[in-house]
Amino acid sequence: MLRIDIPERSNWKALAHELGFHFHTIDGEPYWKEDAYYQFTLEQVERDIETPTEEVHEMCMELVDKVCHSNALMQRLALPEHMWDSIHNSWKSGQPHLYGRMDFAYSGDGPAKLLELNYDTPTSLYEAGFFQWVWLEQAIAQGILPRHADQYNSIQEHLLNAMAHLGDRIEARTLYFSCIKENTEERATVHYLQDVAVQAGLKAPFIYMEDIGINPGAEHFVDLDNQPIHALFKLYPWEEMADDAFGEVIPQLNTHWFEPPWKAILSNKGILPLLWEHFEGHPNLLPAFFEDANSPPLPAGWVRKPFFSREGSNVELITPAGQREAVDGPYTDSPWIRQAYHPMPRFGNNHALIGSWVVGDRACGMGIREDVGRITKDSSCFVPHAIV
Repeated sequence: MLRIDIPERSNWKALAHELGFHFHTIDGEPYWKEDAYYQFTLEQVERDIETPTEEVHEMCMELVDKVCHSNALMQRLALPEHMWDSIHNSWKSGQPHLYGRMDFAYSGDGPAKLLELNYDTPTSLYEAGFFQWVWLEQAIAQGILPRHADQYNSIQEHLLNAMAHLGDRIEARTLYFSCIKENTEERATVHYLQDVAVQAGLKAPFIYMEDIGINPGAEHFVDLDNQPIHALFKLYPWEEMADDAFGEVIPQLNTHWFEPPWKAILSNKGILPLLWEHFEGHPNLLPAFFEDANSPPLPAGWVRKPFFSREGSNVELITPAGQREAVDGPYTDSPWIRQAYHPMPRFGNNHALIGSWVVGDRACGMGIREDVGRITKDSSCFVPHAIV
């Protein structure tokens, strides 16, 4: 694994604007960076990223089944009790899911180590699945990359196949798409998925989460025209939906959700100590434990994470050498886990994180985020990769 300095494409910002990538720069700071790329060998990708991703995914599916058949495990994960039946029934009935992302620490040597799962509302999908592929093709055409360069990236192809499969299972092949208002990145991600859905032959209307309605006596949530929403993809976390005003109504209505309610199990960082309990010693896992009232202060060599958090918020770590880093955030009222610290590879001042994508139960691509800090945040840069 190498970080190679290269020239940027001369027109990339104009192209990004044309293609709807409006968040390539955030608050004046670059989010997308292409003055370098991360280089891998095919063996590294297949042996150390793709194969472990599929193996860990199968382990996760096994754990979902265990949790869905155990109220004690539901309670241990702090899942709201009024959601238990929805979670169980969505799994028992085989409700399909679309995608997920695993975050790994990997340097090119030794096994990749799972840091966490992002299996409900993973972002950086557009950048990984589409824009970095455009970069690859143009970088080869412009002589920036060698002509034999490739990329671990069949994300869009797998999304198309998965969307077509979903379309066969939903009313009138109509899948609504939704996110909250005033979030440029999430709206762009959802817009990308709408485009993929249309290419797969679905109807893909959009509605903001705040505009979804309830009609007394209706069997489904409704849109602004009071039309039933039979199926809806939402880029909005299950733990927040469960706490919303209409959260307790979800089990009473027949709207199908993507991701399905059982994904609440895997979007919960409590899954990390459960993975360690059931598969202790697996080469791609790190020791992880539930924190309780008797846990001592965080020792060196450990990371502290809340069950429910996004983009590194409220994560605290202390390296084996005693260096402490922490990110503030709003997620202060949930239980916590502790996970053994494992360093991400450092290139100059940047720490690199591998985001490995799963679509339709298959590993199919990756994106790389980097940050000067050891905790990956929403402001961490996206840097493309290539196989050479």
